[in-house]
Amino acid sequence: MRRRDFITLLGGAATWPLAAHAQQAGKVYRVGLVFFAGTVSMLNGPEPVHAPARAFVQGLRALGYVEGQNLILERRAAEGRIERLGDIVADLVRLQVDVIVTVSTPTAQAAKAVTSTVPIVMATSADPVGDGIVQSLARPGGNITGLSLAIGPEIEAKRLELLGEMLPGVSRVAFLGSKEDWESPSGKSVRTAALALGMTLMLAEHTPNQYTDAFTLIGRARSEALFVAWGPTSFVNRGLIVEFATRERLPSTFFFREPVELGGLMSYGVSPADNLRRAAGYVDKILKGAKPADLPIEQPTKFELVINLKTAKVLGVPVPNTLLAQADDVIE
Repeated sequence: MRRRDFITLLGGAATWPLAAHAQQAGKVYRVGLVFFAGTVSMLNGPEPVHAPARAFVQGLRALGYVEGQNLILERRAAEGRIERLGDIVADLVRLQVDVIVTVSTPTAQAAKAVTSTVPIVMATSADPVGDGIVQSLARPGGNITGLSLAIGPEIEAKRLELLGEMLPGVSRVAFLGSKEDWESPSGKSVRTAALALGMTLMLAEHTPNQYTDAFTLIGRARSEALFVAWGPTSFVNRGLIVEFATRERLPSTFFFREPVELGGLMSYGVSPADNLRRAAGYVDKILKGAKPADLPIEQPTKFELVINLKTAKVLGVPVPNTLLAQADDVIE
């Protein structure tokens, strides 16, 4: 090859990465973000007040996606009303979003029912295989992938053990959940742990968004502590549950940290914010050409113990130093 031709070829090759970058920079991606709970006002802005939403926005930003430059983020919230989810997803499909990110199992199920072509990233899901959302964790198939909250029922038993460590000698604990929660593998794990710990665990059954009878039963039974089953319903109604626990002076334990920030005593479980941050990575891969069917479902990697020290003082509960040493966050 002649020297002049070689230099010309070399010069052209040097511009390829720049051209590719310019092409990518010129593309504006539209991503839908759908929460089952909360309000859109909590999700808005470059630094949303809603911690998981903020983690997602920050995760995208770290990967080079900036609103107003190469990203339009369509934020939606069903405010705990499951009947709204289908319409919300359908609206995003009409807007021709490139990816839909769902937060909660009902949201993922609604998205699956609406579209089989738009890529869907589950930021949180309870049991995506058991719930019929994907074929398997290793090879989801279809247009859905993402992350699961589930790591096995043992984590709920661990949560009860931590409550027992917080309250030595506690014997009567109310299990606030649905009949399905009680009969689920997680519920059975908690019941087995209660027997081993010498606790009497009583089901305080509620229906979606109706807690009056359950609260009345807990009061009549003179329960000494409150174990709140995890799931979207308890998360949506966390304010109501914390208000009840505060009024009745009941030490309470939750799966997510948000109720503890409102005044619940403690929580132990998966970090939704970490899941949302990791979901940004899935979005990035899909926008770069990956197919959801080929991206394995990931399980949680970060768990956190959160204790509200202020609530403990109001309840007169001395927090053991062993728990304080384990805590990922202490709210004072």
